[in-house]
Amino acid sequence: MLFETPTTPAAPDALDPDEHPGRLLARLIAINSVNPDLVPGGAGETEIADFCGAWLGARGFEVHRLEKRPGRPSLVAIARGTGGGRSLMLNGHLDTVGAADYDGDPFDPQIRDGKMFGRGAFDMKGGLAAMMVAAARAARGPLRGDVMLACVADEEHGSSGTAEVLESVTADAAIVTEPSQLEVTLAHKGFVWFEVEIEGRAAHGSRPELGIDAIAKAGHFLVALEELGQRLMTGPAHPRLGTGTVHASVIQGGEEASTYPAHCRITLERRTVPGESPDRVERELTAVLDRLAATVPDFRYRLTRGLHREPFEADPEAPVVRTLVRHAEGILGHPPVVRAEAFWTDCALLDRAGIPCLLFGVDGAGAHAATEYVDLASLDHLTDILTSTIADFCS
Repeated sequence: MLFETPTTPAAPDALDPDEHPGRLLARLIAINSVNPDLVPGGAGETEIADFCGAWLGARGFEVHRLEKRPGRPSLVAIARGTGGGRSLMLNGHLDTVGAADYDGDPFDPQIRDGKMFGRGAFDMKGGLAAMMVAAARAARGPLRGDVMLACVADEEHGSSGTAEVLESVTADAAIVTEPSQLEVTLAHKGFVWFEVEIEGRAAHGSRPELGIDAIAKAGHFLVALEELGQRLMTGPAHPRLGTGTVHASVIQGGEEASTYPAHCRITLERRTVPGESPDRVERELTAVLDRLAATVPDFRYRLTRGLHREPFEADPEAPVVRTLVRHAEGILGHPPVVRAEAFWTDCALLDRAGIPCLLFGVDGAGAHAATEYVDLASLDHLTDILTSTIADFCS
């Protein structure tokens, strides 16, 4: 751990030291933290980081603010143990997706039928509230090991917040509190983005002997891409995640009706499962494109790899997994479902940094949708499970 001098923000007025996770969640929803990388002009994480830092500082946590990107702060809040115990990191993101198309006021939390509605209620301010309250409760233990909260920026776009946190801290284990319907998530897919540029030759529409239609040539690739996707879905499958997938996401080409297009660019996404590396996927696509170049007249291409994120798979026998599963069963009254998730999360970054981890969060619905809510009973259950897990793991 690289921190030297802790900073403890002043406490906000009239804080209830035993604040209920539902009340804390309502305060978090009321703070606009739309990711500006997704929505130009979005509020970002400054205000919500200020609030969380003050809330945690008032409860005795060391609060360290990381802000390599100005205006995009993350927090690491630490309750120091007495020594000799294991450390546990709870990770949750401060940012949300956009709210312009939300049905109603996205920042006015409303309770109906045991559910709290608002942007971020499910993804993932519910998990953020639960981990904050759970850590505050468990830290009164006392604990032998450190408990730390990573309240991170930018998960909804590039995960720069968790990446920055991992430059400074590590832990013996971690729990990411993304929503999971109170099911234990031990694996998720990764992804790789590519751009394929199909090259044609510009010419007047009346001169077919001079022009090469890049859009028409791209059609051959789109057919081959669909065939690749079908082969993937019938190939070897991961026991929890199934197979990898591929799809075309964006296509751009042409300038005007009377001109043969010189270029057609296709952006595609390849979702990956454990064992599928970016290099392997690139070789797979190159083979498809080379085959077209050898069989389709005047087919020329350039393939460029973009952003990639690795898939994640946890060890089901890891101590943090066994500890959480045991406490979840005790509180829920039944063994929790163990499953995998199709979307990518910061678990992969933690795992790659050598921190055993899993994902476990609230029930609800509406992530990135026009209506979003968290089931409040699940919020209470999550808080209780996390509190017991922290106390046990760090004891």
